[in-house]
Amino acid sequence: MKELTAGFLKTLLLGRDNDTHKGSYGHLLIIAGCQSMPGAAVLATAAALQSGCGLVTLHSTARALDSAAVNCPSALLSCNPGNCFTTLPADLSKYNAICIGPGLGKADETLNAFSRILTYSKSAGIPLLIDADALNLLAENPDEMDMISEGSVLTPHPGELRRLFIGAGITDDIEKLCEATHSTVVAKGYRTRIFTPQGDSYINPTGGPGLAKAGSGDVLAGLTAGLMARGYNGTHAALLGTWIHGTAGDVLTEQRTAESFSSLDLAGSLHQAFKILYSSSACSQVTHS
Repeated sequence: MKELTAGFLKTLLLGRDNDTHKGSYGHLLIIAGCQSMPGAAVLATAAALQSGCGLVTLHSTARALDSAAVNCPSALLSCNPGNCFTTLPADLSKYNAICIGPGLGKADETLNAFSRILTYSKSAGIPLLIDADALNLLAENPDEMDMISEGSVLTPHPGELRRLFIGAGITDDIEKLCEATHSTVVAKGYRTRIFTPQGDSYINPTGGPGLAKAGSGDVLAGLTAGLMARGYNGTHAALLGTWIHGTAGDVLTEQRTAESFSSLDLAGSLHQAFKILYSSSACSQVTHS
């Protein structure tokens, strides 16, 4: 297993040309939140807006959109009527990646809409970042795993990972889960591990117990999906997103202690982690753990 370093990750970074515009850097669709969990959608959106992608659209219920309009004013908003995810946004063809799951809920109507997103993204070749309740829907409906588009990323915490294993009939083998879902799997936790469909595996040394707070995973989901829309493949987005997310937590821990920062603070500090990465010395190697 290879340990991620800033020097190695710097070699993966994409540049920005002077003669470009917002349309040059991708459009992310976030499908997240419901009337009882609007905050997850806002956190994912706030993080995506710091990822470097050109446009971010949040598709959610009215309560989440009201909050996003105040906290994430540069996001575009798409309203889903009712209390949970039931309808697809218009013109899905304009999106380069889709983040789905934070605060989504698991209503019967949501499963139907989720299945339709999977079908569309697979046919159109649009990669997904699948997190939280979307992972739980997959675990409870394992036949849907065949519909995940190639190049997607799954971001389970230990409980979600265990449920995915059970649903897929796999015994604690993340590499088999990568094969079954055609996806990079980010196994979140202390020293988060990243597994790719090609059989590579990485361990992330950044982050600590300060990230063990509600909403931290929503920030990782939005950041990583934003990188995917920006033009990184799923594996590179997962590697960069995990390291940057953890480093932002390290910076806040140094500034405030591990106790005293929130997940919204974390989303607001991603720029500091990016700056650390950009200022590092490039190196084509990763260390082995």
